[in-house]
Amino acid sequence: MRNSPFDTHRRDLVALAADNRRRALAPRAGRDFASNDYLGLADSDALRAALTAGMERGLPAGSGGSRLLRGNHPEHEALEAHAARHYGSEAALFFPTGFAANAALFATLPQRGDLIVHDELIHASAHDGMKLGRAGTIAAAHNDAQAFDDLITRWRTGGGAGTPWIAVESLYSMDGDRAPLTDLAAVADRHDAILVVDEAHATGVFGPGGAGLAHTLGRRDNLVTLHTCGKALGAEGALLCAPAIAADFIVNRGRPFIFSTAPSPLMAWLVRQAIEIVANQPERQARLHAVVRHAAERLVPLGIPASGTQILPVIVGDNQRTMRIAAALRDAGFDIRGIRPPTVPHGTARLRIAITLNVDEADIDAMADALAHAMAAA
Repeated sequence: MRNSPFDTHRRDLVALAADNRRRALAPRAGRDFASNDYLGLADSDALRAALTAGMERGLPAGSGGSRLLRGNHPEHEALEAHAARHYGSEAALFFPTGFAANAALFATLPQRGDLIVHDELIHASAHDGMKLGRAGTIAAAHNDAQAFDDLITRWRTGGGAGTPWIAVESLYSMDGDRAPLTDLAAVADRHDAILVVDEAHATGVFGPGGAGLAHTLGRRDNLVTLHTCGKALGAEGALLCAPAIAADFIVNRGRPFIFSTAPSPLMAWLVRQAIEIVANQPERQARLHAVVRHAAERLVPLGIPASGTQILPVIVGDNQRTMRIAAALRDAGFDIRGIRPPTVPHGTARLRIAITLNVDEADIDAMADALAHAMAAA
């Protein structure tokens, strides 16, 4: 019998299953402790009304081409101008996803002879962008500003003459901890480096008007930030905010931008309205922080440390036990997903509990009780 051309793929999937790491798509079920819809906007009346208003304005659902062809629409430019003002940058570019934005950024802006020093836990999309790029790369210990400083110093001493790039997330999606942005900005200034901050999980949740955690750094000519629109903003896409020269360079040299169909003009309108909703309704942010505090109060007695953010990891370690607990919680009516390597380091399989405005204190109390039972039984 002739071998299948996909036998290698089948063996890989079998190996993943044996290690209890094979993934599968699962439907939404149970109370939401899994999504990134932190402010409860994705299914909100506020965004539905904004979407209806956009359709009534006659905005097209599709762009019909790349931005450099006929795909550029006034709504793209209106969103980018608004985002630049709101997030405190000279310019902004709208991408269809955060993955696409990160890939374009790291594949395009760092040049041959530069060095990207990235946090060891930075997102997979940054890694994929770096693989496409020309610059050298090296990982720094997680959230250790001195490690970034030491690696750049060593590179300079060894003859590195290009531009150093410091790449971090402001809030890490699997640990819920924050980067020491002030210290990292000081390292960037000391070494004439460019600081790249992915604000994916901080946008909308932290900062005035949901401007994120990097807003405290102010406008800088050595700062690039990324704000995803499909998490707390409840929509889709991502905004790369940067000095105007960097945005212009991506328009001219960024292959993921140049050769991709532009995002929907209707979605650009919706993202702009979402930014305004968050800015004009600070009670959403305040309510989320109150619910997060309540969750921490209920989970700390279970031995789960408070992260200080809306992401509360429960480190289990063993892959199979992690998935047994997740399954028990799902059976009890709570959507909590098990996260296994390679998404997280080996030996740190975990439950990722995300607190959103799609749940309230009563939901959290019930979840904490179910979690305690599931952990004891597993």
